[in-house]
Amino acid sequence: MSNAVRKWNDFSLSMGWVTPQFSRGRVDAAGNALINEPLLQSDYETALSVINNWRSSHAYPLQCLKMTLLQRAKSIDPKAIIAQRLKRLVSIRAKLQRFSQMKMSQMQDIGGCRAVVASIHHVERLVGLYEKNILRGAEFIEKYDYIKQPKIDGYRGVHLVYKYRSTLSAHQTYNGLRIEIQLRSRLQHAWATAVETASTFTGQALKSNIGTDQWKRFFAIVGSAFAIRENKPIVPGTIPDKNELVREIRTLSHELKVEILLERWGTAIHYVSQHTGDADAFLLELDPHASVIRVTGFPNSALKAATERYLIAEKEAAQKPGAQAVLVSVKSVQALKSAYPNYYLDSRHFLAAMRVVISQPL
Repeated sequence: MSNAVRKWNDFSLSMGWVTPQFSRGRVDAAGNALINEPLLQSDYETALSVINNWRSSHAYPLQCLKMTLLQRAKSIDPKAIIAQRLKRLVSIRAKLQRFSQMKMSQMQDIGGCRAVVASIHHVERLVGLYEKNILRGAEFIEKYDYIKQPKIDGYRGVHLVYKYRSTLSAHQTYNGLRIEIQLRSRLQHAWATAVETASTFTGQALKSNIGTDQWKRFFAIVGSAFAIRENKPIVPGTIPDKNELVREIRTLSHELKVEILLERWGTAIHYVSQHTGDADAFLLELDPHASVIRVTGFPNSALKAATERYLIAEKEAAQKPGAQAVLVSVKSVQALKSAYPNYYLDSRHFLAAMRVVISQPL
């Protein structure tokens, strides 16, 4: 363990981190209530409180694993983008609905951190660091390599799942909480954030492979084109011939007006910030139909207040079609747009990469 991480752990003992207040059985029951919505509103509100406590309790182990990720990613790529987030309520609900046998307490990505590095070679080196070196304070659970085996929707990246483990009595309350680490190249990140931007405005859950056949096919074949560019396996069910792939991307891009729409969405947004000067965490609230993104900053000392405001923001967003809220942590407010361009509806990197693909001579 490095001196920086050790000092942070010592300092964190005095921080007001949220701790789990309910049994796992109670958490699982709250998860069931989230997708079934009990008849009494008071029961539903109680379930939300239980879920929010469970979610917020992941903040401390998430921060611990993020600190190591920061060091390792920066050692490979000094310009690596590092971010962390607590899973959105709408995403928790959607995942529980998709996987009917899953229990709330078993969800692996309630707390997630991400490193976006320059190239596929940087991703491979970073994965190698995790495979060769023990991650102190955590137990390795599973690796999901979506680069060697891309998802059918076109998603690519490497996910590493860990359980938090500590011998410090003050931190043992967090033992067993699962944290997911996502590792992506900038090209993979551009694809993933473009999917989320398109989902926001088309009203489709493309990230969950739910939507019209045209939009799903478009992102799948672009995922394959990007995979070929990185000399990696293509997306299942797409065309292995590069020229045919380019022709299909050109056709669907034209039919869906992809370039026009992504550019229009990106230029329409109005940015409003509050209290971001000395913040460590940021609440992002996107209202695409009002073309507004509101960013509110919170210092680490106000993390409990931040998670409470997060739940309120999610409730408000649920009343507005397409609205979203997420609580994230990055190095600075300037880094927000690089880490979460989908909340700014910024698809410039995706469009630039796609144009390189479709401009190739056949």
